[in-house]
Amino acid sequence: MLISPSILNSDIGRLAEELDKISGADWAHVDVMDNHFVPNLSWGLPVVEAAKRYSPVPIDAHLMITDPDRWAPAYVEAGAASVTFHAEAAAAPIRLAREIRGMGARAGLAVNPATPVTPYLELLDEFDMILCMTVEPGFGGQPFIEQVMPKVTQVREAADKKGLQTWVQVDGGVSASTIEMAARAGANNFVAGSAVYKADDAGEAVAELRRLAEGCRH
Repeated sequence: MLISPSILNSDIGRLAEELDKISGADWAHVDVMDNHFVPNLSWGLPVVEAAKRYSPVPIDAHLMITDPDRWAPAYVEAGAASVTFHAEAAAAPIRLAREIRGMGARAGLAVNPATPVTPYLELLDEFDMILCMTVEPGFGGQPFIEQVMPKVTQVREAADKKGLQTWVQVDGGVSASTIEMAARAGANNFVAGSAVYKADDAGEAVAELRRLAEGCRH
């Protein structure tokens, strides 16, 4: 059970300090938004490079951008140990995943709440992780979409059937009140933004999320 706090909800002006707060997590999740694929603009390569420099845990870059086929490899070069791109935006997802893996990083495929995951189930071995968005991408602090849980289960069952160690990640509205539902559905990687960085103690929030998820281990 992996906890991946999103720095989207952190104080970016104190990035090094904010990353220190999540030293007990497994990954630091960096949301890259381009104001094209999603209606919001966050940050890009320089922040990933800075996060890599200061983070006590590996960087998980989530690319909510158009043309990831062109841009994703640069995020590996910038220091991301995992790069996730969207099925809705990639022109050649298998080729891109192979390129990311060939550069030494984990390759993730993200699907929006309304995007079927079925077309990718026969191709699961091409990806290290499937991210099932549990909100519409673009903004933090949105409520968790429970209706995505059958999709999470679908990915988990397909991976288990093939004997794959595929990670199933959920992103959006993950908190102490929703993480158990996602874990029971089959997720094992949880992106939490507000639940961690708006807590009084981010480190304690990470520990509590992990405890809740571990209690639902399959």
